[in-house]
Amino acid sequence: MTIEELQHTVDQWIKTNGVRYFNELTNTAVLMEEVGEVARIMARRYGEQSEKESDKQADLANEMADVLFVLVCLANQTGIDLTQAIDKNLQKKTLRDKDRHKLNEKLF
Repeated sequence: MTIEELQHTVDQWIKTNGVRYFNELTNTAVLMEEVGEVARIMARRYGEQSEKESDKQADLANEMADVLFVLVCLANQTGIDLTQAIDKNLQKKTLRDKDRHKLNEKLF
């Protein structure tokens, strides 16, 4: 699925199953909640915090998909073409960081 197709699929899902988009501020808060759920799994599973028994059933892929879904909702609501946005962002990073990471001794 392309990013364009993802944006269209999410839009159709909202119109069919979700009734309407939550407003942008609500979706921003929901996005922060979902990112927090990913952070919780990462901190416990891959970080230094111990994983509670109840945390062991958490599905990282599903939580990441939740983050992506809400991010796509926000892009759709604000008229952002994520394909164009990521292309432009990668161009910026390529120009800015062309040698930065290759010369970073911390990465070796």
